[in-house]
Amino acid sequence: MRTEQDKVSATRFLETRVGPLTFGMFIRIWRERNEWTQVEAAKKLALTKSTLCDFEKGRRLASVEQARRFAKRLGASEKLAVQCCLEDQLRKAKFTPWHVRLVAA
Repeated sequence: MRTEQDKVSATRFLETRVGPLTFGMFIRIWRERNEWTQVEAAKKLALTKSTLCDFEKGRRLASVEQARRFAKRLGASEKLAVQCCLEDQLRKAKFTPWHVRLVAA
């Protein structure tokens, strides 16, 4: 069984190879994993295809509420979605040395 530390290490390793895991990447990876087109995924998320594309390309940032809602609708990890969303917001604010790690209270 993988520990939370293993998951964090795997995420950090992946980031050294392809860059930071953004919310847009999270959505696109989940969409592709399920073999959904942008049109199909946008419908599940109650978005237009162009809005979904904006999220995937990082031209639009999700709020924490949107990240949770999208994750629920996709059947994806809410925790990871929110973490990616908050990381995007930190990068936009130029707090690049900081990282988000969510823990259950």
